[in-house]
Amino acid sequence: MPSRCLRCTRKATGFVTARRFTNILCTLALTGVAVPVIAPVSPAHAASTLGDRSLRTGDKGKDVRKLQQLLVKIGIKTKVDGTFGAGTKKAVQRFQRIARLEPSGAVGKKTIAALRQAVGGGDAAGADAGGYGTTGQSTRSLGDRLPLRPGMSGHDVKVLQDFLNRAGFKSAIDGEFGRGTARAVKRFESANKLPVDAVVDAPDVEVLRGQAVAGEDAPAAAAPLKLGPGDRATVGADGLAVAPASAPEPVKQIIAAGNRIAKMPYIYGGGHAKFPEDKGYDCSSSISYALYGAGLVKASLVSGDFPSWGDKGPGRWISIYGNSGHAYMVVAGLRFDTSGAKQDGSRWHKSLRPTKGYGVSHPPGL
Repeated sequence: MPSRCLRCTRKATGFVTARRFTNILCTLALTGVAVPVIAPVSPAHAASTLGDRSLRTGDKGKDVRKLQQLLVKIGIKTKVDGTFGAGTKKAVQRFQRIARLEPSGAVGKKTIAALRQAVGGGDAAGADAGGYGTTGQSTRSLGDRLPLRPGMSGHDVKVLQDFLNRAGFKSAIDGEFGRGTARAVKRFESANKLPVDAVVDAPDVEVLRGQAVAGEDAPAAAAPLKLGPGDRATVGADGLAVAPASAPEPVKQIIAAGNRIAKMPYIYGGGHAKFPEDKGYDCSSSISYALYGAGLVKASLVSGDFPSWGDKGPGRWISIYGNSGHAYMVVAGLRFDTSGAKQDGSRWHKSLRPTKGYGVSHPPGL
């Protein structure tokens, strides 16, 4: 029996070359048979594995969803919907600051590698990569593994303990996350209105690093400029600020906006994904809300943005102090600060605080 030619073999087995498939479509079109249109795969949706492409605002897909899931896993809140929106960008920038990367909000190889390391190192299942009960020699700084839990050890735990001590929460510095360190972490979390669970996730690291930088060995920013008695704002019995009659209109608008949220709950990340109106605000979104009330910003800023925002140095009426973990401002002599709200019942405080470790800026002209 003569052997079949390759062309017949392909036909018999159902194998169709691209050229033959094109010929078939042309024949069908000539005979009047409707030919279905096959849409090409969109490059924007082709990537399903995180790392197949760089990600930025506007991207959608399974890889975006995976990015969002990893951010949530280390404690940074964002919607897990597969859409890279403004909220995801802010979440990425938060992580990039923690990982000491350029806070561009775009996700490239460096950000993905750092995020995977942080998540993998913090997992109980990732013990072989520096997890529970290991020395974690591959870690260099706090934030390389997230979250940190009791039972872990390593250089990043030692940095955690050092930062706790510098922030005023006594802990042994031995690289072992034991009971004493867990108690210090809980005291720190309680004092900063973070979930009290002794689990050091991204929000804990962000706030703690800012407070540690603001320690005694850090440089001091310029103090707020002194005002005359008639130029100082006052705090009423209701905990709200009263603007001086001599203040410029933008200052009065900032105080009015600050009063609207002065007693609202502190929520880490609140006021960022939903701006300007939200159920609660953290330190930087509180300042952003007040500035928004005077038309000085269009979107919320994070605490690390303020030292480079506006004009450098303290202003006559307004001085904004910020670092990677915290921000507050002084408006007409009053401190507007989420820290201390539990004691005063308001974000407005008559007392000032040390400026060591903070950058200072002010709105132009104020």
